[in-house]
Amino acid sequence: MVKKISLLKIKKNQKAKVAEISGGAVMENRLMGMGIYGGREITKLSHFVLRGPVTIKVGRSIIALGHGMAGKIIVEIND
Repeated sequence: MVKKISLLKIKKNQKAKVAEISGGAVMENRLMGMGIYGGREITKLSHFVLRGPVTIKVGRSIIALGHGMAGKIIVEIND
């Protein structure tokens, strides 16, 4: 079964596929410039507590996203 949840809610070292970005065109374009777009597989590397940054791996790149930006990325995971 496939579940859609926020990037913030997946576990460390868990792989997921980007389902949608709920932040508008500007946010979508910014993330697309980093290689994050619908259908792309990402791996969450770390998440600092108390609204800290989220580190993800996209392809061969490692990217740190702010808490708010990461919360607007909806991913699909196999449950």
